[in-house]
Amino acid sequence: MLNEKALLEFVQPYYIDKDIMHDMWHIELVRKMVNRILSISDYQVDEECLILATYFHGFIYRDEDKIRQWMIAQNYADEIIAKTIKIAWESQRSEVPETLEGKILHDAHVLEGGKTYLVVKTLITGSVRGQSLVDTLDFMEQNVLDKNQCYLPETIPLCEEMNRYTNSFFEELTEGLQ
Repeated sequence: MLNEKALLEFVQPYYIDKDIMHDMWHIELVRKMVNRILSISDYQVDEECLILATYFHGFIYRDEDKIRQWMIAQNYADEIIAKTIKIAWESQRSEVPETLEGKILHDAHVLEGGKTYLVVKTLITGSVRGQSLVDTLDFMEQNVLDKNQCYLPETIPLCEEMNRYTNSFFEELTEGLQ
């Protein structure tokens, strides 16, 4: 059974030094979107693995072994640990996730904050990294525009709307800067 207090105590240190768009607030936004996806669908999922993977997805690529150690210390069964790790990784990859929970977490990660959030996140992240607006817009053009994809029937239209908005915003902003 999920012990949310222990989970938060474990994960919070991994997000303290992250930028303001990838800290614990980011995790909460992704979790809210996971819940939204679950509320508009009729999926039967392993909610505990999905919640754990939501909290782990921001540092799975760096500290998978520590996540495994923590889960072992929390008495999770090997199959739950393996499934949770798989889901967390699936949210980070460009390939289509194999698990339903991986698709949900991936799509929630893409859609966090709604259709305008991708623009906000890109601009703020560029600023935090010390990029000029021109550099951030170049990054946006190369790495953000039409690069986001969702896999669930419920999330595909939301993603398409977000991509249209982002492209329109980008075009209008870059036109105004010329």
